[in-house]
Amino acid sequence: QVQLVESGGGLVQPGGSLILSCAASGSGFSIGRMGWYRQAVGKQREMVATLSNGGSADYADSVKGRFTISRDNAKNTVDLQMDTLKSDDTAVYYCYAWAYMRSRWSYSDYWGQGTQVTVSS
Repeated sequence: QVQLVESGGGLVQPGGSLILSCAASGSGFSIGRMGWYRQAVGKQREMVATLSNGGSADYADSVKGRFTISRDNAKNTVDLQMDTLKSDDTAVYYCYAWAYMRSRWSYSDYWGQGTQVTVSS
């Protein structure tokens, strides 16, 4: 199994910044794609940003130019730098990993517990 633990959420004013961090732990795995999703109240979970182990990044249109994803493959960590935050960014943010488990000879999706980000004055 792969365990994902997020940190860094909280309350921030519009226009402010936050950094979310996620660390993966466990044994016998290697991570392909890793990143962040979010779910606002009454809405479906949506992709925010993901990054392959080769450095290919995808961003939601709504966060392009404001959010930056980075990853340390050796440490199995991923960070999300969020700048110029808006009230629409308020949501629970979930760390995500698509990981290969050697014991299963297959890839699976893994999710963190989520961390709340609230953008409000």
